[in-house]
This record gives sequence, C-alpha cells and structure tokens, in this order.
Amino acid sequence: MNNGESEAVMDAHILIVDDDSAIRTAMQEFVEMSGFTCQTAASAEAALDLLRDGCFDVVITDIMLPGMDGLDLTDRIKNNHNIDVIVMTGYSGDYSYEEAVSKGASDFVFKPVRFEELLLRLRRVLKERRLTQERIDMLEKLKRLSITDGLTQLYNSRYFYNQLKLEIDRTTRYQRPLSLLLMDIDHFKDYNDNYGHLEGDRVLVRLGQVIRSCLRKMDSAYRYGGEEFTVILPETEGGEAATVAERIRAAVQADRYHPKGDDQPISITISIGVTEYHRPEEIALFVQRADRAMYQSKQAGRNRVSCLFTTKD
Repeated sequence: MNNGESEAVMDAHILIVDDDSAIRTAMQEFVEMSGFTCQTAASAEAALDLLRDGCFDVVITDIMLPGMDGLDLTDRIKNNHNIDVIVMTGYSGDYSYEEAVSKGASDFVFKPVRFEELLLRLRRVLKERRLTQERIDMLEKLKRLSITDGLTQLYNSRYFYNQLKLEIDRTTRYQRPLSLLLMDIDHFKDYNDNYGHLEGDRVLVRLGQVIRSCLRKMDSAYRYGGEEFTVILPETEGGEAATVAERIRAAVQADRYHPKGDDQPISITISIGVTEYHRPEEIALFVQRADRAMYQSKQAGRNRVSCLFTTKD
C-alpha cells in the first residue's frame, strides 16, 4: 500500500457484528493487529445503538443474528449512514451475493472466514471508499470553482442569476419579500490609474470581505462584474434593505487602505442602489431597477444609498 492507503487503514473504524462471542473476540483481535480501530456488537440492535453514537467506516456483520438479521441491518445502515458493509454467512445455499448487494453490501464472505481473505476484502472496500470520497471532494471543489469569483471569493455573476431566479420563485410561492442591492466602487478607474491594478485587486478582495461581514447567513453576495457587486436579501423588505445598504456603505468608508507609493491611508467609497421585488415582474426588470437606483447615487454625488421601490420609478 502507498502512504495514502496506509493512512486510510490506520484511521479506519470497524464494527464487527456477530452473536458468537468467540468469533467476535477472534476477529476483533485480528482486525486490531492489522492496524484498525475496532468495536464489536452481539446483535443488530446493539450495532445500531453504537452507530448512532460512534463514527465507523465499515461494518462487518453476520447474516444470522438474533432478532433483526444482517441483511436488514445492512439495509438500515445504508439508508441512514455513510458506512460500507461486509456481510458474512455460513449458509452459502440460503443467501446469495446478489441479495447482499441489493441491500447495499460492499462485499460478501463465507464462514468460516479466512482472516487473510477478510483483510484483503476490507482493504479493498476501504480503498474504494477513499477513492469515492476523493471523487466527491473533487466534484465539490469544481462546483465551488464554477460558481465563485477567483479574486474576491464571492459568488460570480453566473451564479447570481441562478440564485436570483430561485429566490424569486420562492418569494412568489410563499408571498414573502425579497430585496436586491447593487453597488459600485466610486472613482475606481482613478484608483487603478494612480496605484496600479494589483492595488486595485487588493481593494476588490477587501471590499468582498467587508460586504460579507455585514450580512446575515441567509443573504448572499456576488461580484457582478469589474468593480460592481450585488447582494440578494431574502425575507427583506425595501426599508430593511436600505438599512443593510447603509451599514455596508458606512463600513466600506470607514475602512482604510495603504497602497504602495502613498504614505497616507486611503478610504474607498461605494454607491449603492436598493430595490424590492414586485411580483410577477421579470428578473431583468428587477435588476435594471437596482441598477437605476445605483446610478441615481452616482448622479447625486456618490458615496450614498438610493432606493427605487416601485416599478414606475
């Protein structure tokens, strides 16, 4: 085994389920000598109690158990836990591999169990488990990358429209309020021209952090494009959204930057537009109204919050 597989073995927690105490003891000793952490249970019911309280990677269970049998136990485990199961039986004519697999078992061995064979099967199951988790982690990472702005680590504009559609569907279904903020950094081109784009990127990253710090868990922030950002505020009426916008505006203005080549700290300001959704308007009209509100902030002198709450504005 390579180092990754060795670590998977050493970290693995195994549960052995068998009503024969001699078999349980012998298997536990062998499994622990092979480098695993191991516990045992004499019945399916006792095993389920342990699974509720503990963290296991693989359950090795006999089929013939008092009360609930090993196949029903396997079915319960696969429906309620992310755990692999190896099924054992001494009755090769009564139970088939297909039946065990149909219940979710990862492997099937016959009694009397040869410990060396069991170890090979256990390692194979753990290897497949580790590879499956690595694939899941990779897919999750790719998903995060596809919806995240690489610079600010906020969500990107493509994901913004997906989420806005979901929130509009939800607010339409449940008749709940929904508001939107659209914001733009004031005189950002001048900042980039004076201090360079690397310093400008530092501003974008920091601004993303400040915006996030002003939001609730249910709110979501996005880099809309360039120096523009947007925030979706579910369960929020227009007046409440204006309060959130003012909190963000003040926090951004209070922050200080120290660009290279300038001894004095620099402050950045933003202009924010606020609007509330009106059922059943289209997404484009909703976003355009927020954009018009932001433009009003620009025209009125920047570093301020402007609100458009009706479709006639």
